[in-house]
Order: sequence, then C-alpha cells, then structure tokens
Amino acid sequence: MTEVEIWSDVMCPWCYLGKKRLERALAGLSGVGVTWRSFELRPDQPAAPGVTLAEMMTRRFGLDGPDLTAVFQRIRRLGAAEGLDLRPATARPVSSFDAHRLIHLAAGQGLADAMVERLFRAHLVDNVNVADPEVLRHLAAQTGLPDAAVRSVLNTDAYAADVRADEERAAELGVRQVPTFVIDGAPALSGAPDVRRLRALLS
Repeated sequence: MTEVEIWSDVMCPWCYLGKKRLERALAGLSGVGVTWRSFELRPDQPAAPGVTLAEMMTRRFGLDGPDLTAVFQRIRRLGAAEGLDLRPATARPVSSFDAHRLIHLAAGQGLADAMVERLFRAHLVDNVNVADPEVLRHLAAQTGLPDAAVRSVLNTDAYAADVRADEERAAELGVRQVPTFVIDGAPALSGAPDVRRLRALLS
C-alpha cells in the first residue's frame, strides 16, 4: 500500500491544480491511500475578506501590470487544461483554519477528498468566503457532512490540535511550500508536478 500525504491550503490555486493532476495520475491504480494535511499559507489572515489576491500580490511583492496579468493568465490556462475555471485574481484571501478543521472532520467519515474539492471550488472558482461559518456549513452539507457535527466543530476548538499537528509535522519534514506530496513518509515533490511524473512515483 502506497501512502500519499498532501500538505495543502484551500487558498492556493497550485494546490487545486495539484489535486486534479493527482486524480488523473491515480486513474487505474490500486493500493494507493491519500491523506490531506493542513498547511496555512497565511496563518494571520483574518476571517473577514479584505483585498483581492491580485491586490495583495501587488502590495507584498511589487507585482503589477503585465507581470501580474501574466501570472494569473498562466494559472487560468493551466486550470482550463484540468477542466477548472480558476479565478484566483478576484479571490479574497481569508483564514483557512476552520476550513482545515472541517477537512479533518470529513476525513473521519471518508469525505475528506470531497470536502477539499468543495472548498477549493468555493474559494478559487466561486470566490466566496470560506472562513464564514454559514458558508462552511453550506459547503459541508453539500459534501454530505451532518449539520450537527459541523456546527459542533465550528462552535468549539475541535480538530484544532489536528491542524497544528499537521503543521508541526510539515516543519519537521521541511515542507515550506504547497502543495507538497509526501509519499511513504519521505517528501517527494513540491509544486504541481505533471501527471506523468506523479504516476511514475506512484506506480
């Protein structure tokens, strides 16, 4: 049995691309388990939406004009190749902590992949606030999670320790960017590798 752990953040368009490429790499393969691990790109980001990602990149990295346009055009092209209508430029980054906690809840019911998919799409395609408790309840319901369980998580600190444990292990493994694919315990790939390379590692 090959075990694949993916350190990822629902804020990250490259993580969504990596998920789609992994799905294609896994097609027809058996004996591979996938576990989603928590990684917050911006741990101090508030729950209330602020500037768009495009505006944030301009402020933090000095990217603007043609350079910034080229970055987002490339992401959109790569997304289209995976059947995704990615809109990261207009997404408004927020805290992903509660989203990660819901992924841990979903994992206990065999729904982690579905929850991750729904969160990615909500933030990067639909540009909704995935830190809003009511939005999270709606997305979780669409995934098949019981509302009572979701409410219990969002109203307490349930799974907070699990999120922190994932992040501590990421630090121990030297994971500094997402997505990072850890195969059978050893960091293998960071970024969104192509399907051929992923399949070679998994076969």
